[in-house]
Amino acid sequence: MRGITGFVQRWALFVLIVLIWEVVTRLSASPFFPPPSQIGPRMVDLWLSGPASRLFLTDTVYDHLLPSVGRTLLGWAIAAVIGIGLGLLLGRSTVAMRYLRVLLDFGRAIPPPLMVPFFLVTLGLGAPMQLGAIVFGAVWPVLLNSIDGARSVDATKVDTARAFRLSGPQWMGGVVLPAALPKIFAGLRLSISIALILMVVSELVASTHGLGNQLVAAGRDYDMAGMWAYIVLLGILGYAFNIALLAVEHRVLRWQPGRAHAAASR
Repeated sequence: MRGITGFVQRWALFVLIVLIWEVVTRLSASPFFPPPSQIGPRMVDLWLSGPASRLFLTDTVYDHLLPSVGRTLLGWAIAAVIGIGLGLLLGRSTVAMRYLRVLLDFGRAIPPPLMVPFFLVTLGLGAPMQLGAIVFGAVWPVLLNSIDGARSVDATKVDTARAFRLSGPQWMGGVVLPAALPKIFAGLRLSISIALILMVVSELVASTHGLGNQLVAAGRDYDMAGMWAYIVLLGILGYAFNIALLAVEHRVLRWQPGRAHAAASR
């Protein structure tokens, strides 16, 4: 009952915020801030007014939305593999961290959008440039959280692994990885948001298709309802990615004490 009550309260608050948004935008009568009652139908027109043979999806979904989502998830997946693998290795190597700490701090301090021109010059227009920008920005939260997680292995587990003479793969897969998973998932959730942002930024700068390109086109044509429709869509995508990762995290980490109680209280 507590979980149901919390769910109802959260969505009641969401509906209240949308109603306030509707009232404020109608009172302001600004052409740049259309009310939700105009944005909603525009979203349906943009994406859900196609023929039945295409599941009522428009060409915009197939030509712009799906490629953008695909690039986001692919770049995020590449960053996750690199970040987790490298992070676990660096986290268990004091010598490597002694020499690479400055380099890691320097790299994560660079704002990822500033690297878009670099990838544009080196990789040219197209998906490789966009993937490069996404991977560069999304890898840091996973990498740094994986390092911290690998370094947080309990000393008792380290001694037990030595006593049982575990091999390298057994040590990393059976001891280090499970201990680091909570922090790894925190990094993954943060990196998927960064990947979504960089997908849009890379498409804003140099792209002939994608959500970022369509967002700029709508603003250029003074289609304010369409522009806000894309903004709302990006928020929905970010929320959906986060919910999906939370579900995976809960399933993977359900062996942890208190995990079930924490999930029930959300």
